Amino acid sequence: MNFEQKLSETIDLLKKIAAEYQPAVFANSFGAEDMVITDLIAKHGLNIKSFSLDTGRLPAETYDLMQKVEETYTTHPVQVFFPNTAATEAWVKENGINGFYNSVEQRKACCGIRKMEPLRRALTGQKAWITGLRREQSPTRKDLGYQEFDKDNGLEKFNPLIEWTEKEVWAYIKENNVPYNALHDKFYPSIGCAPCTRSIAMGEDIRAGRWWWENPENKECGLHVKKI
Repeated sequence: MNFEQKLSETIDLLKKIAAEYQPAVFANSFGAEDMVITDLIAKHGLNIKSFSLDTGRLPAETYDLMQKVEETYTTHPVQVFFPNTAATEAWVKENGINGFYNSVEQRKACCGIRKMEPLRRALTGQKAWITGLRREQSPTRKDLGYQEFDKDNGLEKFNPLIEWTEKEVWAYIKENNVPYNALHDKFYPSIGCAPCTRSIAMGEDIRAGRWWWENPENKECGLHVKKI
């Protein structure tokens, strides 16, 4: 399938979601893929709301992009959800400000507080949610499809860019003058929280900079783990 066909199918899927799965929301983490979807939703005037999770540990460049998106896509604002203050303070008191480096369990607990709980709030009352996941991003995502039922949150989950390549994502961004995170130009293909993200070297996997101290099979925060 060529890029034009993929783009057409992606637009058709987004239109279908907007028409048949109301209310639907888009989870925007402001990565390159998410900026493609942001642009498509706004460009086609789709009735799909967007939200983002501010963990409190995001890079400055991500906040800069959040502001740029707010100024560029005025018809489609992004609602921001924050972690529960008491839970965050309790975790830091017990584990230390950077305790997520100590073990996979502690890191996932941190993700649970800063991402999973706010996500549940963001998805409450929704019929479907949309992500910018692509199959080639990670071994943990190779079995994902365009649509699946999210058992944990009780709604449909759509991955419109699942078959897109990294080259196609950037072709769309460049051709349509879509704003993107400045860290991408500093060899950060995948961007999460600042202390859990680093740049990658030539030839490394595109997700190598995320939780780089862990094995590849563990590199998810829980938001996108497929349940059997």
